[in-house]
Amino acid sequence: MGIKSFQGARKNQDSTSAVPLKVKDYMSRDLIVFKPDHSIEQVIQTLIKNKISGGPVVNDNYELVGVISEGDCLKQISESRYYNMPIHQDIVETRMIRDVETIDGNMNIFDAANKFLDAKRRRFPIVEDGKLVGQISQKDVLKAALQLKGENWNSLTK
Repeated sequence: MGIKSFQGARKNQDSTSAVPLKVKDYMSRDLIVFKPDHSIEQVIQTLIKNKISGGPVVNDNYELVGVISEGDCLKQISESRYYNMPIHQDIVETRMIRDVETIDGNMNIFDAANKFLDAKRRRFPIVEDGKLVGQISQKDVLKAALQLKGENWNSLTK
């Protein structure tokens, strides 16, 4: 008499249905934003206080109009010394980056990781219907990877 093996009926398991894989599942929604008329000094104080390296710039309708970073502020400090201009006279609008690359909130987290590598950016804003709705950072993608570590990544990306 041979060995009999019995496995009960298996449910057809769809591992991707319960696993959040989209950028919008991991993006930050509670953002520190700047306005074009904020002073560079205000930006520097906010960056230091909140331990962040930059943030989106929005108009009164919460539409994304730019991004301001530590680097943009450093550039202003360097130039203000050279031209002997006080820091408090400069505003975000004159220093922000206007050509902002965004990312789709429906993009899968693995494609977002590749986009970060290709673009060499620290963060991407997410815009829906013309309004800023969130931001995804490299750190958010790393957190997502840790949360998904028990999953078979090949099956998740199909």
